[in-house]
Amino acid sequence: MRRADMLTVALWASLAAALALWLADGGVSTVGNLTQAVTAVGILAGLAGMDLVILMLLLAARLPFVDGAVGHDRALEFHRKLGKPALYLLLAHGLLLATGYGMAEGLNPVSEAVSLWVLVPDMWLAFVSMALFIAVVVTSLVAVRRRFPYEFWYFVHLLTYLAVATAIPHQFSVGGLFAEGTWQRWYWLLLCLGTGAALVWYRVAQPVIATYRHQLTVRRVVRVSPDVVSIEMTGLRLNELSGSGGRFFVWRFLAPGMWWQAHPFSLSAEPQTGKSSRPPTLRITVRNLGAGSARLASLKPGTKVAIEGPYGVFSTAARSKDRVVMIGAGIGITPLRALLESTPFAPGQATVLLRGSSAEELFLGDEIMELCRKRGATLFHLTGPRSAHPQGAWLPASAGSSSLRDFVPDIADADVYVCGPTAWAGQVLADAKSSGVREEQLHYERFDW
Repeated sequence: MRRADMLTVALWASLAAALALWLADGGVSTVGNLTQAVTAVGILAGLAGMDLVILMLLLAARLPFVDGAVGHDRALEFHRKLGKPALYLLLAHGLLLATGYGMAEGLNPVSEAVSLWVLVPDMWLAFVSMALFIAVVVTSLVAVRRRFPYEFWYFVHLLTYLAVATAIPHQFSVGGLFAEGTWQRWYWLLLCLGTGAALVWYRVAQPVIATYRHQLTVRRVVRVSPDVVSIEMTGLRLNELSGSGGRFFVWRFLAPGMWWQAHPFSLSAEPQTGKSSRPPTLRITVRNLGAGSARLASLKPGTKVAIEGPYGVFSTAARSKDRVVMIGAGIGITPLRALLESTPFAPGQATVLLRGSSAEELFLGDEIMELCRKRGATLFHLTGPRSAHPQGAWLPASAGSSSLRDFVPDIADADVYVCGPTAWAGQVLADAKSSGVREEQLHYERFDW
């Protein structure tokens, strides 16, 4: 929670710094009439908008500090929420400057915009940047995203980087706002270079290094149910990936037609040290939820695998209590299997609740039962149609008006891990909070990006 608070403070501090530097450079002293006021507000909107864009890039850069503070899912959620305000500020920046400059020259905003495009060096890049930002925000809307494959809007979303790149030149070449020798110039130059370096290192260099270092290869694909398969992989130095149970990796299977698809999956089994002639292995378990995941069932042994991660806060590192409760539904049960395997606890200190419409949907249920038997954990199988009771809507109808406290009386003194469909997980978290579990004891991650 402390790191999350620090991130919030840093966000507001960056906005304050952008505006404070403008004020310190005599920004207010340039305002003497309405024309100058309109221009000044346009400049401030541009500074604030660009600051939000840089924050968006940093939230998506998979920085370890951010990932460890709020989790990858919430970082991306906040990243998306900043999209609209950033776009509105940048649109206001362009419109207000065209209006202010036009008022000074006796031109309407459209004529002034055309004049800026034609006569001012690098200004045409700013117009291209604006068009790209609009495309990114529009394609990120939920209603639009659902009409296209994930790969389409993901590719369009990458245009954010091009939009930023085309926005930067006019900031340093037009006018005296970022003139050489000013604090503003150095501040924004270092901020842009630092953001670019973070993106290159964490989004490109580290995944390439991890892929080369671990040399992952598909060993076999095992059918778990008609629409679920486990993919077992071999590789090098897999012990370095141990203890990540519950955290997820981004996988790219380097097979024809599949290498460009990124799949965020958690481990369903911790890396196993090779014995005798058998090489070390690790495993993920995947459900057919679309064309991309469906094709994974046809992977051939020997297929090379690129890897990114691990990411997220769904791990043993997030523990704060001796007692632990793990709750999963559907394919969300499979990360619990790895978490159960790697989480330290004494016999009797862990409770596992598995939810499914039927026993067949308790994926890897037999393995989890065996782990619970060996480690002394209490296990509940919660199967059947959902309950109509508001408080226990995440439970089966057979549970009646039960709540989490009925299964785990001392749950208020436990760390609670939840993994499953977003709506269902929200109901579990609400039940946990009403049972006295504090926010810092709740650990969950959504992979719907």
